[in-house]
This record gives sequence, structure tokens and C-alpha cells, in this order.
Amino acid sequence: MSNSTRVPFVGLTGGMGSGKSTALDALTRLGALTLSTDAVVHGLYEQQHVLDEVTGRWGVEVAPGGVADRAAIARMAFADADERAWLESLLWPLVGSEVASFRERSLDHDPTPRAAVVETPLLFEAGMDGIYDATIAVIADEELRRLRAESRGHASADERHARQLTQQEKAQRATFVVVNDGTAEQMESELALILDQLAS
Repeated sequence: MSNSTRVPFVGLTGGMGSGKSTALDALTRLGALTLSTDAVVHGLYEQQHVLDEVTGRWGVEVAPGGVADRAAIARMAFADADERAWLESLLWPLVGSEVASFRERSLDHDPTPRAAVVETPLLFEAGMDGIYDATIAVIADEELRRLRAESRGHASADERHARQLTQQEKAQRATFVVVNDGTAEQMESELALILDQLAS
């Protein structure tokens, strides 16, 4: 039986190195139920039918020993717009099904979460913003983003950035904007205020 209390359904986005994952962790601590679509995709790559599709397209070198090499898959997908479109057509419907299932689970969750938040890097680019009650864009100083991305081995991510909206475009489209140029505690305080607004 579903809770009678409304659970705000929220999309969280931001560019590489902006602090999306940190924000998602903070929202979990603040009482939200959270889902990372990156984690969903990682799980999909462990499913045999997805591995079969990917290796059928690009060869066994993208899954040595039957284990998906996400870096190799990304290289293949980002090298060509048609290849990227093919991968997205394979993954996005499966991700969408998991997001819908997550939303249903949030309604039955005990205790009732303050919000159900889905982290989606390409939220606006994929046209997914329409399914949410509200959206949050996490933005940060460009130099900070670059340093964060490089520290995680994403130094050559220019081709990925090229297909994403700019931070400013994400911020203009989002319901709420969080500037992640300070401490994790400052960002958590901002997110707490957003959850309060969503509940009012």
C-alpha cells in the first residue's frame, strides 16, 4: 500500500567534476532516497544480454574475460556519434525502467523519504527532465571541476563535454542550482534548504 504522503521526485544533474556524487551522498544523509544512473549502467553491464549486445557490436576486447571494460566501451561510444547513439538506444530504455521502478519503491518506503532523487548526468540532454517534480543542477568553478576530473583519471574528457550542455545551460533549465565552490558542509546546508522547499 502506497504512502499517502507525497514524495517529491527530483532529478539531480551537473557536469563532470561538479560534485553530483557528493550532493547525492548529502541528500541520502538528509533523508532522501537516492539512485545514481551511473550505478544503474554499471549494473547493466553485468547483465549477459547487454554484454552480448556490446561485444556483438564492438568485439570481445570491450569485455575481456566476459567482464565489461567501461573505459573501452566509452572510447568506442564517444569516438563516433552513431556509435554513441547506438549505445544510448540500448541503455536508456533499461535505465528508464529502473528509474520508474525506483520511483514506485519510494512511494512504499518506510520511513517516508523526504524526496526520491535520481542522479542523471545527461538529464536535460536525454529529455528526462519532464518526468521530475523538480530538478537540481550542481555547478562549480571550471578550474575546480577540471582538477576534480583529472584526479579521477578523466583528463581527456573534452569529447564528453562536447555533447553536454554547459553548466550555465543546465543552471538555466534547473528548478534549483547549487554552487559547489565551498565545503561539503556548505553544499549539504544548501541541499537541506532545497528539501525544505520541496516539502512546503
